Amino acid sequence: MGSVIVIPTYWADNRAVPHAPGAYDHSTPLNDPAPDLARCLASLEQVRDVAPIALLVVCPISATTEVSRRVSAIASEHPALDIAVVTNTQAARVMERVEELAPGNTGECVSLRGYGAIRNMGLAVAAILGADQVIFLDDDEVVMGSDFMVRARYALGQQNRQGLPILAKSGYFFNKSGSPLASDAKAGITTRWWTKRAEFNAWMRTRLAGPRISRSNYLCGGCFALHARAYMRVSFDPFITRGEDLDYLFNLRLHGLDVWFDNAWAVRHLPPASTQHAPRFMQDVYRWYYERAKLAFANRRNDLTSVTAASLMPYPGPWISPEIEDRVGKTALVRAIFTREHRAYWRIWRHGRARAKRYAEEHHDMYLRFQSFWPTIMDGLWRDERLAEMLKEAR
Repeated sequence: MGSVIVIPTYWADNRAVPHAPGAYDHSTPLNDPAPDLARCLASLEQVRDVAPIALLVVCPISATTEVSRRVSAIASEHPALDIAVVTNTQAARVMERVEELAPGNTGECVSLRGYGAIRNMGLAVAAILGADQVIFLDDDEVVMGSDFMVRARYALGQQNRQGLPILAKSGYFFNKSGSPLASDAKAGITTRWWTKRAEFNAWMRTRLAGPRISRSNYLCGGCFALHARAYMRVSFDPFITRGEDLDYLFNLRLHGLDVWFDNAWAVRHLPPASTQHAPRFMQDVYRWYYERAKLAFANRRNDLTSVTAASLMPYPGPWISPEIEDRVGKTALVRAIFTREHRAYWRIWRHGRARAKRYAEEHHDMYLRFQSFWPTIMDGLWRDERLAEMLKEAR
């Protein structure tokens, strides 16, 4: 098989608050009359030689039947597309097989719960289908031209002029304003130490003005292509709270592979309005403390390639450097004073940072432990006839 497009789609049942603490970003309410997924699939109908699509349906277990019915109905409105709907039901079968291949060592590291584990489920589906290439999209994006697949496949699996393999490739997205850059509006006191815009924009401008394919410090999880020679070897990290896409760039580098930036491949990102709240900030605190501890541990290993803040300047290097302590502390404190969530941010400043550090200390080695089983898992899933038949029935 050539390629498969993997689209995680996040849903909340009618009894849930889609943006409640602990919920996924941009979960779609079950009764939403115009879900983002429908718009995304409609945009794919214009694409020449569009690949088969695997929808990873993320929802509460209790809502599986209702959400599966809704997503299947949306998929049926696009008969020109070859769509497999992967719900908790199909995922359970994949997880059983993963447990057989690596008994007692994986937990829910390949599942439909948790950002990294969901991405791993997408890679597992790609392996089951025997896909040489997997292309990740998000359901709140639209593709912008009929040549989307041509651009996605460009250079993937080939070598650059220096003979380096191009096995992982990131595009980028245009926001609602039509810009590929982060907003350059002046940061207020509550975001002064918690914004990436200056360093990100500095990096992005150089890449947009350079050659089409260049080495990347950035990975757009909603516009990302992987060759089987990369995804069969390296997994996403199921222990990170968010930011699993950028983290995957670190994971690839640890294993001697690069992500390459394609400045001629992009999508349009149209997420619903969202607001930064204390629970999401706390997830980010966990993320960056864990990231720093994980990389510090990995960098002490002789069998891995070192990934340092200095090698990731101007972005995202500062976020994995010692200055993250200052960024977290100052942001929590000013938000405790100047936002309505006084108590939540005060608790983060007083206790949350310590909890995040403990999590990082306790879990810093768990990704590499899981990763050691990944090639065995993927080899076992590759073109598994029983599971491939299950996915065929999910179409």
